[in-house]
Amino acid sequence: MQHMRVLVTAGPTYEPLDPVRFIGNHSTGKMGYALAETFAAAGADVTLVSGPTSLPNPGHPRIHTQRVQTADEMYAAAAAVAGTADVWVFAAAVADYKPAHVAPEKIKKAGDTLTLELVKNVDIAATLGKTKRPEQFSVGFALETTNEEAHALDKLQRKNFDLVVLNSLRDAGAGFRHDTNKVTLLEAGGQMTTFELKPKADVARDIVQTIFARLSRHA
Repeated sequence: MQHMRVLVTAGPTYEPLDPVRFIGNHSTGKMGYALAETFAAAGADVTLVSGPTSLPNPGHPRIHTQRVQTADEMYAAAAAVAGTADVWVFAAAVADYKPAHVAPEKIKKAGDTLTLELVKNVDIAATLGKTKRPEQFSVGFALETTNEEAHALDKLQRKNFDLVVLNSLRDAGAGFRHDTNKVTLLEAGGQMTTFELKPKADVARDIVQTIFARLSRHA
């Protein structure tokens, strides 16, 4: 896969409430970073757009890491390279909403409740999916708690994915804050493959091998 260009998004986004607080989630970025490393080890040139994580930048020379904070910043960084990338992998856990207004100063505690107005963030994968060319391959992630397969298949269609990586918070050792993951791969053609619980580096290899196999089939 020499000279293949890959876009990977990873980690959470932090949507600021004020200079001190933010809305975010528990994503560590480990899955996305493992995918970037696996693609690079196979010879691909990778742009890793990373939300705020405690992980160091990957040391592989084929990985170019761009650090961002918010969903808007992640979208801008991803959109800048999506047009020239052969493969898109949206592994980031992007916040669905952001505060309608960001306070310029720290919000002081007052009263027993605090009401926040939230507005929807840009759907990065869906927006870029509208521009995807037939030769490009797009991969999304679905972390679900109920009706997992139905939600994943709906996401596959709505966001013009070729492959969705589904994992459930009901599976022990899968999801956020774990070094392991258990995934099911759902493809646009209807094929579904379930893997056992594995270290995220091994899960990344399963995903990348599947992507390469599908691309080779259509080469």
